Amino acid sequence: MSEIVRLAARGDGVSADGRFVPGAVPGDRVAPDGSIVPGPGRVRPPCRHFGICGGCQLQHASEPVLAEFTAARILEPLRRLGIAPREVRPVHLSPPFSRRRASLRAVRREGRVLLGFNAEGTHQLVDLGMCPVLAPELFALFAPLRALLADIMPPRAVVGVTMATTDGGVDLLLSNLAAEALPVVEALTRFAEAQGLARLSVEGPFGIETVVAPKTPSVTLGGVPVTLPPGAFLQATADGEAALVAAVLEGAAGARRVADLFCGVGTFALPLLRGARVLAADASGPAVAALARAAQAAGRPVETQHRDLFRRPLAAAELRGLEAVVIDPPRSGAAAQTAEIAAARVPVVMAVSCNPATFARDAERLVAAGYGLETLWPVAQFRWSTHVELAARFCLR
Repeated sequence: MSEIVRLAARGDGVSADGRFVPGAVPGDRVAPDGSIVPGPGRVRPPCRHFGICGGCQLQHASEPVLAEFTAARILEPLRRLGIAPREVRPVHLSPPFSRRRASLRAVRREGRVLLGFNAEGTHQLVDLGMCPVLAPELFALFAPLRALLADIMPPRAVVGVTMATTDGGVDLLLSNLAAEALPVVEALTRFAEAQGLARLSVEGPFGIETVVAPKTPSVTLGGVPVTLPPGAFLQATADGEAALVAAVLEGAAGARRVADLFCGVGTFALPLLRGARVLAADASGPAVAALARAAQAAGRPVETQHRDLFRRPLAAAELRGLEAVVIDPPRSGAAAQTAEIAAARVPVVMAVSCNPATFARDAERLVAAGYGLETLWPVAQFRWSTHVELAARFCLR
């Protein structure tokens, strides 16, 4: 028998002789006929949709296996570039039922509305009857939402469903759905009131429109309430967000002038304002405006820029004089902005990333410019998924 020694990036087991074995985890053994003999790293998946739903790939892996996988996903691309962190912190793994933001699809099929995630590697929708990942208040909306959409969805339509928990209740955005006819508007309004939503918005051909907002859809960041624009980015779990914020605050401690690039609504900028002057920049105008309003109301003014940092990154001359930069780009990374940071020789760079491959590329640029990767914080807030996140502290040597 061949033993499974690690997990590949997409969650398949890899045997000692280099074979990829779907459904296997480290410690399992593979018999000559291809069957899997369970090892100590295997657990019973908690969801009946596991193996079909594409939302989770690793429910059959124990917590030690999940932690090892998360760290390896981040460290392996760095190792291939000859980069080794001086310190790697323990992996932070978010608990079940903690996902506060989710994007799903709803389709109408034979008089029924199906709501859920796509099946792994396909566009086929899995109609969820349970979900041990989502926060209970989000999953509680599934049944009433199916009933609502059954009445207002056009035949053969596909509706995007984005939901997030906020301090005021669930913020719900329905995409590819027109809310022009009075009966539809009335049905949406009744639904929002009956379910205690903070806000219900629709996105149609003319953009996003708020139908009803009985409560304020706000989140508290660094002790400051921020009213979210419809569809605004929010870290997937409050638990994971807290881990990333703690890492950023520790890594940037003592810096009095800080830039927060790709700042969104202020996940890092607002906590940083407690001890520093902050310049916050992002391509999302509504997010930057929400951050500025919240900071002003809290008596913590922040300098903001509505700026596409891919097309027009902050130049080295604009960054000089800063004591730290926090950068949290999308999955594509931030090659151009990282080059300007390196040229400015900002003493401390706190990088937050959701893509180990593009993070490694940006890290290579910083290391080549004389930075050292001092501390790495692996974060697995998408529990049971191959998607991992991290924070990292680079210091100019």
